[in-house]
Amino acid sequence: MDNKERLPRRILIAKPGLDGHDRGAKVVATALRDAGFEVIYTGLRQTVDQIVNTAIQEDVDVIGLSILSGVHMELTKRLVKKLRESGAGNIPVAVGGVIPPGDVEKLKEVGVAGVFSVGTSFKKIVDFIRNI
Repeated sequence: MDNKERLPRRILIAKPGLDGHDRGAKVVATALRDAGFEVIYTGLRQTVDQIVNTAIQEDVDVIGLSILSGVHMELTKRLVKKLRESGAGNIPVAVGGVIPPGDVEKLKEVGVAGVFSVGTSFKKIVDFIRNI
């Protein structure tokens, strides 16, 4: 059985960089668990290398980055690049948090599968993961 067939899907929620605000990430993690997903939360202030290593070790199906600090472009570019270099470029990445509308397309061009700004409904996030 491949990752797409395995249920529940394993989701890694990560807080990269120096951002110390994780309430939103924890609320999303809880909503995903309530929807039947297995969720691994990395905690605060993770490096790109730590996130990629955890994703590979935990055999996750999706990585969700929660970024409120305004460095979403740089951190996401580095993470997607590191995933590809590590042979894990097939793991979809979603980014949530304070994302200016003008950066949504730029994130998708980098390789992000989904972008969720503050206030996105849990239903939309759950549906995205179920359908990815």
